[in-house]
Amino acid sequence: MELRHLRYFTAVVQWKGYREASRHLYVAQPSISEAISDLESELGIKLFSREGRAARLTPEGQVFYEEALKTLAQAERSIATAQRAAKGEIGRLGIGFMGFATCSFLPDLLRKYKARYPGVSLRLVEDVPSGQDLAFDRGEIDIGFTRPPSADRQASYEWRLLFREPLVVALPKTRKVKAKRIRIADLSGERIVTFQRASSPEVFDTIIRACNDSGFSPRLHNELNNMHSVLSTVEAEEGVAIVSASARNLRADNVSFFRLLPDDVRVDIVATWRKKEPTVALKFFLALLDEELPSIRQKTRYLER
Repeated sequence: MELRHLRYFTAVVQWKGYREASRHLYVAQPSISEAISDLESELGIKLFSREGRAARLTPEGQVFYEEALKTLAQAERSIATAQRAAKGEIGRLGIGFMGFATCSFLPDLLRKYKARYPGVSLRLVEDVPSGQDLAFDRGEIDIGFTRPPSADRQASYEWRLLFREPLVVALPKTRKVKAKRIRIADLSGERIVTFQRASSPEVFDTIIRACNDSGFSPRLHNELNNMHSVLSTVEAEEGVAIVSASARNLRADNVSFFRLLPDDVRVDIVATWRKKEPTVALKFFLALLDEELPSIRQKTRYLER
């Protein structure tokens, strides 16, 4: 049974005969008669009782007619929905992000996207890089604002560099420091609070490497799962932290941040997505991201100060 059969059948009912149905559908009458005959054979029932040239519905034909109208209406809705999805008017888009690293630009980006495509439902997932990897694997997000993909995932992902941020040291404000910058080597005797490696391997390894390049292995005191906890531990005077500069976006009233010497290390924030044909919703989001990239980089220039 095809939709064509249902359309021919309902037309015969609505136009009260094969001849008028043929005239309005611009389909040869024998083709309509054959389609109705095939439909009756498939159903095993008679849909019409013929009285002269008139085609009157049998009782079972009346029941089938009412259901056929519902099926055709649903088909039309399905077509319209698919066409709207193809235009990006409706759909779903999952977005992963690190709040402290994206708060300067992501809200405005999302507002502009929703203004253009109000019918797209957004699912927002705030998580560390490793958590976003799992969200990708579970199909919960389509794009992530995170660190670059790890070596074992690079073959399956594409990414776009948004900005590079320096490392800074976070000290409790009870420390009275007059210098504007702190030598990494001067942190050799400190207890270092940091993200656990499992949460953000790239940043963890970059911090360890920066310390090693300055002649010491950091004395790791606490390895935590989120930046709020790292800064809270520093506030409690339980150590100092080397963090990415975007950590300054978090409210930490009793923490002071200082640039480091040497100041030649940067960690990247990227937008990343799977290497496959993107959904229409994702394709339009990437187009908007390209438009906004100069503005995003302008908004994050403060990280270099």
